[in-house]
This record gives sequence, C-alpha cells and structure tokens, in this order.
Amino acid sequence: MMKKVKLPTSLFKFLTVLEPEVWICILVAYGFTSILLYIFDRFSPYSYQNNREKYKDDEEKREFNLKECLWFCMTSLTPQGGGEAPKNLSGRLVAATWWLFGFIIIASYTANLAAFLTVSRLDTPIESLDDLSNQYKVQYAPVNGTSTMTYFERMAYIEKKFYEIWKDMSLNDSMSDVERAKLAVWDYPVSDKYTKMWQSMQEAGLPNSLEAAIARVRKSTSTSEGFAYLGDATDIRYQVLTNCDLQIVGEEFSRKPYAIAVQQGSPLKDQFNDAILKLLNQRKLETLKERWWNQNPAKKVCEKDDDQSDGISIENIGGVFIVIFVGIGLACVTLAFEYWWYKHRKGPQVSDSAKVLTVREYPTSDNKGKSNFTTDYKSGRAGYHISPVSNPW
Repeated sequence: MMKKVKLPTSLFKFLTVLEPEVWICILVAYGFTSILLYIFDRFSPYSYQNNREKYKDDEEKREFNLKECLWFCMTSLTPQGGGEAPKNLSGRLVAATWWLFGFIIIASYTANLAAFLTVSRLDTPIESLDDLSNQYKVQYAPVNGTSTMTYFERMAYIEKKFYEIWKDMSLNDSMSDVERAKLAVWDYPVSDKYTKMWQSMQEAGLPNSLEAAIARVRKSTSTSEGFAYLGDATDIRYQVLTNCDLQIVGEEFSRKPYAIAVQQGSPLKDQFNDAILKLLNQRKLETLKERWWNQNPAKKVCEKDDDQSDGISIENIGGVFIVIFVGIGLACVTLAFEYWWYKHRKGPQVSDSAKVLTVREYPTSDNKGKSNFTTDYKSGRAGYHISPVSNPW
C-alpha cells in the first residue's frame, strides 16, 4: 500500500521553467535595449529622423521613437519578426545583438519547457514486489510481529540456508574435481531477493502498529519517494476503501486461505466446518461481505483516477489562454483611452457637415451674364457668392 500522490499542476507552469531572477533580467535587458536603440537613433547622423533627405526614396520609412523601439524589441522575439531595422549602423548593431540574445533565450526556453512538462512522466512507477526490491528511494516494511513480517523473515532464512548448502557442496574436499566442477557456476545460483528485502526492512524500521504504518505512508511526497506498507491484503483493501489518499500497488503474493485453529482432535473442528459450509450454502458470507464492503457507511467516494496520457493537460498550459484574454482586455481598454484622448486632446472642432453656406451679392464684371462663384473661408466657414446680372436675351 502506498500513498496516492496527485501530480501538482499550475495554469502558469510555463512560467516556472525559468527562475524569477531570469525573468527579471530578461525584462531589464528588454527595457535597456529599447532605450539604447532609441538613443542611438536619436543622435546618429545616419538615422532616418536625422537624414530624411537621404532616405526619402526608400519604400519603408520608420522613425525609431521610444514607442517604436519598445515594439521592435518585443516583436523581434516572435516568429513575426521586428520589421524594418534601423538605418544607422550603430542601431543595427544593437538590433543584431538583441536578436542573438533573443535566439538563445527562446531556444533555451523551448528546450527546457518540453523537458519540464514531460519529466514527471519519466519516473518508472512501482507496480510489483520485484520493482520494490530493485529500487532504493522508497522504504518499505510490514508491521512488527505480524504474519507478513514472519513471511519475509522466513524467506530470508531459507535463502540463507540454500546458500550455505551450495557453499558446503562446492567447497567439500571429499568431492572429486569433476563433481566440484559441476557445481561451479559464473552466476550466483541462489536468489538473495528476500535477504536484501529483509535487510532493507530492518534498516527502514518496522512500525509497531497499523496506524503508525499508515502515518508513515501518508508522509510520502511522491510515488517514487516515501514509504510503502506491506501487509495483509484484507487490511490494505479496507484502508483503501475508507481512505481516498491510499492505493493498492501490484498484485497479491503468498496468498493463503484463512483458517481457524483448534486443538488437535477437538470436536470443534467438525462443528466449525459444518457451520462454515452452512453459511456458504445460505449465502450468508456474501451478504456480510456486501454489508461491510460495498455498503459500508465508512466507504469513501473517491475521484476516478485519470489514465496518464502523453499530452499536456489543460491544467498545465491553460495560462496561455488566460494571457490571450488579458491581452484582448488590455487592447479594449487601450482603444477606449485612444478614443477619449482623440476627442478631448484638441477640444471641439467644427466638422464639414457643420459648415455654413453664405450667399452674398457682389457686382459682376462678367459680360456673358454668368454667375461668378468664389469661396470665402472665414472662421472655418465656406461659402459661395452669386452676383446678379441682367438677362442678355
């Protein structure tokens, strides 16, 4: 029995790939490079804003003010690219340095992100008694004085006896060389699995009660480190039934039926046998099992364990979608501010639809009798003037 450890998840797990100090250094480098790019473009005699006449025929004309420098450095880190580079050589050197820095940072981040999101699936889980005996990170032991402890102690003792028998046979001087050669092997012929396990149990320390063993199991930090309890299958199944943080690992071993011991020759033996057979025929044992297992009021309804998949869960990558919504929300707020700033920056203005048409009479010198149209712009008003003429007909 081991603790059921749920892998930790975080919506912003992609941000934990780098330490906070690294993120701060990246932001400082971003701001410093943007300001430096702005200063170089501002004071260089070969920049676009200081040499507009030279670059007047260029199709792309980009003035690197502070806002453009911030935007250029940010988009340079994306596949979209930063767009047109500065005209001056000093600014291009700054941009090239920033590109190299961004390439290394993005490559390192991408590689570490892939490893960071998959490292939890690289741990080999313990699924059998052999897996438990072949590792050293998880301690394990039965309760002191139980039948499980006796089982491992006896198995280690039997292995030791087999080893001594093989050693005595192979080192027996009364045997001929041919007979001794038949016992000589390259590999160790006697298994020492239980000997090593019993030694590990003694080093870990055997708990004195089931409650103490469960407490040690619950202190485990993960399925690859901590403590595993070895005990009776019925006790373990009941603890898992009533506790959602515990789980059964592997298959049962050394399975034996339950029995009631009585004195040899006692008449209780036949009475117990008859009573047990009667309970089986009347299905009383099945009724009791249903009552104390499936209908037990102490039974816990636990969440179903999801099968581990090869993909990245939404719990670990969902922060990316939150970033999208935050960006859209920030863009909406910026749009509202831009509209307000545009409406109130210059004060009220007269639109074209509010312009007034004025008609005034002027003497005409047109000998053809046609109207003279003029335009008078005063106080933002536009109009035309019509001069009366006599009918030539």
